[in-house]
Amino acid sequence: MTDKKQGKIRIQSQEKILLAAQDEFITNGYKGATVQSIADLAGLPKANVLYYFKNKENIYHAVLEQTLDMWDQGIGDIEYKDGPKIAIEKFVSSKVLMSFNHPKSSKIYAMEIIQGAQHLKEFTRTYLRKWVREKSKIFQQWIDEDRMLNVDPINLIFLIWSSTQHYADFDNQILTVMNRADYEEEDIEHVTQFLTQFILRGLEIK
Repeated sequence: MTDKKQGKIRIQSQEKILLAAQDEFITNGYKGATVQSIADLAGLPKANVLYYFKNKENIYHAVLEQTLDMWDQGIGDIEYKDGPKIAIEKFVSSKVLMSFNHPKSSKIYAMEIIQGAQHLKEFTRTYLRKWVREKSKIFQQWIDEDRMLNVDPINLIFLIWSSTQHYADFDNQILTVMNRADYEEEDIEHVTQFLTQFILRGLEIK
């Protein structure tokens, strides 16, 4: 077997394992999840799973790392040159897309934070804290320039995070209330427009 083919098999196997691990961790949490259950869901022998990841903790860290990479790449960046309207439109749009297209990643991240962020403490203390502080300063600049309503920038970021992630973390509740089996493509545009317009009006941004 060529190295190229072996590499392809490795990538495919790891993807299967991580997808199965998402389901297992969402259903049973970190403590209740088992390597055997992940292997069963992935359709692979347990030995194969352990060959790639060694133990359950490594699998969990890989799932979290995948989630954080997605968050980092997909988040709508907030830049001063864009102005508050465009920045908020980009921020809301990218967060809604992530919630609808990758709900499992959002749920695992939320569960980890709720359970004390034992595996994400360094990320929360360093990257995330720095990101929020930097973006809050940009919002404050726009406030000082009378380009938006005087609000607490940090709580504004929390508001956008929570309102957009709600559609992923509580999808079962939302779909039950709406009497739907699943989200539809037009829901992404509808939710994006609703949240964007609501937030812009609330901040008195035209």
